[in-house]
Amino acid sequence: MSNRYTLLLRLEAVLQAWGGRSHFNDRDTLARPTKCGVIGLLAAADGHDRNDQPADDGHTYLPLATLAALRFAVRADRPGTFLHDFQTAGGGRFPVRPRDLITDPKRAQKAAPANDTVPGRVFSPAATSRLTDWYGAPKNITPDPDSGALTAGNTGRHPVIRNRWYLADAAFLAAVESPDRALLARLAERLDAPRRLLWLGRKNCPPTQPLNHGLHYGPLEDALAATPLLPRPARPTCTAWIECAPTDTGAVLMHDQPLSFASDHRSYAPRWEIQTTLTPPGAPR
Repeated sequence: MSNRYTLLLRLEAVLQAWGGRSHFNDRDTLARPTKCGVIGLLAAADGHDRNDQPADDGHTYLPLATLAALRFAVRADRPGTFLHDFQTAGGGRFPVRPRDLITDPKRAQKAAPANDTVPGRVFSPAATSRLTDWYGAPKNITPDPDSGALTAGNTGRHPVIRNRWYLADAAFLAAVESPDRALLARLAERLDAPRRLLWLGRKNCPPTQPLNHGLHYGPLEDALAATPLLPRPARPTCTAWIECAPTDTGAVLMHDQPLSFASDHRSYAPRWEIQTTLTPPGAPR
């Protein structure tokens, strides 16, 4: 069997989010980092463009297929807790007249006759019947090409509603394995000096500890078993999920093998993993 090498990544943050079925305004998270999420993090560190465009600085980056071929595993030293964030943006009632709220000069001029006779600082029934979709915070503001005045491209009254799930105060140790030590050494250097901003699943989840946790000789099972627990572990033992062959006993199907991160056609393939329990050395003081 050829030599194997393992790069460890310390994934620790106030919040993390590793979506499994996220879409539009509903964003979930799994209880552990996904392979596509960790490979995406490595791709960003290497300067990869999600649409496979040449790098702006003229440097080259590794093909996604090269990164996706890495064998993957993750260990949950501190699983964290699920956190639900319910968000709204825009909408609601504002104590101003439409002509004060709407920055589009043409639409404001049309609205003026219905509002000049409105007492106080709220809409009248007559005004709202003419402005059914205008009552909201102005959004998508840009200069008007003719007058130069600021124009709101979206003044809809209905708020945008979002549901966001996170893992709070979690700490994981992820591992990627390859027979190519030079490849893993390059990725380790990129984690120390990334070419793009890095986060743990979402842009509002920056890591709180250095990501590079060392390059080790041997398969990822040995590296995860021998590396001490991260600070404040949940218990002396921890659960690990290790990529395996589909014929291995206990193999479970996962659909997070990245094929493309392109904005208009993200795609993933199936892979298999097994769940096991590890007893690494105690956490450092």
